[in-house]
Amino acid sequence: MVQEMYKKKYSLINYFLLLVLVILLIFLPLIFSSSFALTLLSKMGVLIIFTVAYNMLLGQIGLLSFGHAIYFGLAGYISIHFINSINGGLLKPIPLSFFPVIGATTGLIVGVIVGYLSTRRVGTAFAMISLGFCEMVTAMTMIFVVFFNGEDGVQGNRVIENSITGINYGPPSNVYYLILFWCILCVSIMYFLTKTPFGRISNAIRDNAQRAEFIGYNVRKVRWLAFSLSAMFAGAAGSLHAINYEHIGFESVSLAQSGSVLFMAFIGGIGHFLGPIIGAILLTFLDSTLADITEAWLLYLGLLFIMVVTFAPGGLAGIVVMHGPIMRNNPKLLVNLIAPYMLALISSLVLFVGLTGTIELLYANFFRHINDTVIYWVSFENKDIFPWIIFISISLIGYFLCKKSYPSVKNEWNYVMDKVKNELNS
Repeated sequence: MVQEMYKKKYSLINYFLLLVLVILLIFLPLIFSSSFALTLLSKMGVLIIFTVAYNMLLGQIGLLSFGHAIYFGLAGYISIHFINSINGGLLKPIPLSFFPVIGATTGLIVGVIVGYLSTRRVGTAFAMISLGFCEMVTAMTMIFVVFFNGEDGVQGNRVIENSITGINYGPPSNVYYLILFWCILCVSIMYFLTKTPFGRISNAIRDNAQRAEFIGYNVRKVRWLAFSLSAMFAGAAGSLHAINYEHIGFESVSLAQSGSVLFMAFIGGIGHFLGPIIGAILLTFLDSTLADITEAWLLYLGLLFIMVVTFAPGGLAGIVVMHGPIMRNNPKLLVNLIAPYMLALISSLVLFVGLTGTIELLYANFFRHINDTVIYWVSFENKDIFPWIIFISISLIGYFLCKKSYPSVKNEWNYVMDKVKNELNS
């Protein structure tokens, strides 16, 4: 009875938090009213759709694609050309609100064609085929200049005249609400797809394709369908991306864009539906803020990816979800974890400060060849030995603190989980 009560409370808390989140998202433009903040929030919404769509392929059915950006980018190109054709009088006005349908249709058509060829193979072969398609489309952007306009890309004006809906998408706040609407809609549809028989058989194929085929399912057709749907939602995201920036370029179909969404999905956690959302928000924020603070941002991104894959293969969402059994059965036990977590967090912060300071000194001294560098709002002279001693010492202190604090976290975690199991068995 106690466990059932906790489970009901846990479910109610989840629904309440979801409602609060939606309300917060609606009122965010009133809190962050600057153009930069609204553009950043809109970019997050676009990449949330794209990353969740990518995870339909990687996390749900187990296909690793290195070329998923082509559906995102091609949909963006088609959307920009539609906008320019309407502004040029070649087409009748189409409400910009429905442009993601155009992008989704583009992604679906291309996804059906490419997926028919790609899903004949799995594993490494599938990944290499997707990489080949990505490089081919990127090369096409430089060859077919009439459509892609080479490195300059294609620009457009999202303020379409005589819009049927009467909504002016010139202000960034209006674009934010457009992206928010489509983000909630697309993510909701993708979530409900995971609860359908199609979602269940996709997971079964991911875990054991031979067994799924043995019980009568056409494994290739399921993969093809998942691939096509994933490309469709990626296309919707590409259309919103073009509307947000009023520009689309070759980088939107490149390997860099495909690698970026792969990083977001992995760091967030491909095994959980919320993982790609967390990854998209985190990496978009870091990319937009840290890029102005340090030129070594890509190095930190690589280190973050290595750390997550090595020590938290379930991603950031996996770390959160692993506390679910405690929350559902006896949330009071979480109090036991507060002290070990705080010690581990402080130790990690000390190590982080030391390592980042040392990296910034190395980067400034050997790559930028400058004498002074600013680290944590303090100016240091690179040729002086004292900054090196300070940050290396902090790194060593943080390392030894982590060596002491992490085992205590593990021991306390095992103790709490044992108590949860004993309560369930009793």
